[in-house]
Amino acid sequence: MKNLHHWINGKPSEGSSERYGPVHNPATGDQEKQVPFASVEEVDAAVAAAKDAYATWGQSSLAKRTTILFKFRALLDAHRDEIAELITAEHGKVHSDALGEVARGLEIVDLACGITVQLKGELSTQVATRVDVSSIRQPLGVVAGITPFNFPAMVPMWMFPIAIACGNTFVLKPSEKDPSAALKIAELLAEAGLPDGVFNVVHGDKAAVDRLLEHPDVKAVSFVGSTPIARYIHTTASANGKRVQALGGAKNHMLVLPDADLDAAADAAVSAAYGSAGERCMAISAVVAVGAIGDELVDKIRERAEKIKIGPGNDPASEMGPLITAVHRDKVASYVTGAAAEGAEVVLDGTGHTVEGFENGHWIGISLLDKVPTSAKAYQDEIFGPVLCVLRVDTYEEGVALINSSPFGNGTAIFTRDGGAARRFQLEIEAGMVGVNVPIPVPVGYHSFGGWKDSLFGDHHIYGNDGTHFYTRGKVVTTRWPDPSDAPTGVDLGFPRNH
Repeated sequence: MKNLHHWINGKPSEGSSERYGPVHNPATGDQEKQVPFASVEEVDAAVAAAKDAYATWGQSSLAKRTTILFKFRALLDAHRDEIAELITAEHGKVHSDALGEVARGLEIVDLACGITVQLKGELSTQVATRVDVSSIRQPLGVVAGITPFNFPAMVPMWMFPIAIACGNTFVLKPSEKDPSAALKIAELLAEAGLPDGVFNVVHGDKAAVDRLLEHPDVKAVSFVGSTPIARYIHTTASANGKRVQALGGAKNHMLVLPDADLDAAADAAVSAAYGSAGERCMAISAVVAVGAIGDELVDKIRERAEKIKIGPGNDPASEMGPLITAVHRDKVASYVTGAAAEGAEVVLDGTGHTVEGFENGHWIGISLLDKVPTSAKAYQDEIFGPVLCVLRVDTYEEGVALINSSPFGNGTAIFTRDGGAARRFQLEIEAGMVGVNVPIPVPVGYHSFGGWKDSLFGDHHIYGNDGTHFYTRGKVVTTRWPDPSDAPTGVDLGFPRNH
């Protein structure tokens, strides 16, 4: 069995706590690696390395920082297949999906390479006689990122490229379920010439997280995960005087109006609900059908869903892989097995699915639930698996009211041919990201990602301009200089007098 390691001060660091977590191959169910869980002392060592590095990195030129990031971007591109293979081996998603994850992370590295534009200050001259006012942005210091299992490469890259481009140093606590992608990224950053201590990786559980949240030298914390943990992260870190952006869970709805292209809507629903086995915070988990289109739409979704090829992520024929753990698989299955008793119609039940030759893998098939009442757990909870709920409403207004009553407000979408309805929807809906005939409206790198309500805790969204603002703080400088013509008598500065 392979033993993994931390990455502290520019090199691998073996775990000393004698506590480890298992890392499984979800397709086989076998434990192939173990990851050390950091002690408080190991977290402190990572933060100390980052603090020492900040003394010089925080004063380094923008040219130096972006030069290193350009080199890292080239290495990341060259090693994207290798990183995707690590993701597939530990998370289970199919290789093409893993490659897509790396590509989306590259978008944020691109943004960081051009950070000079975002960091430009402002200047107002002559606000009073010989008085100028300028605004500048400066780094915070040591910042931390706590990231989830479902995107072990992309989500860290939503954070650290912008953070270090702005002059901060970074401590990453990735998910202990699939930690190898983070370690490969650390190696590539070192190869690109990033100074020791600027980027560190510590693995662990709640003990490591809590130490980062309370450590006096950590100035800001970024988090992506479930809503209960996001709320805890925000409350705890804020109480310790830290800046926090904590992105929580979701229950993303797709409103389908009677005039929509139902084939396009069905294609989108299947892709958005079952892609990456539903293990993504932007998955569509609830389709809201308006009017009489419900039966036809459900039939079209079922026809497409039944054709999805489920298998190991490293098999090119596979379109959907296993879930991350057996425990999570069983939890997802429980929502389907209990759906009928709560009033839903089970159109497809994937709870008994297995894959020949991989019977011990964490498999679950496609599930489709129709006429789901809003009181059902399958509707109320973020399932984080390949389960799609369909709800029926009579009118657009009823659909919007249903969506807005959800405690989550991450992403939502509308499918329609009516531009007026789409415009009204984007203004009336209470969510941070909206798609018009786009089922998963994840913004490109230069726009920020984030939800509303219980999907975001903190004032800043992640990456884009919000990311730059989160990882820097503003300073305003008011300056008055004497005019050279005011020099004492007898001293000639060679400056033409103007009075």
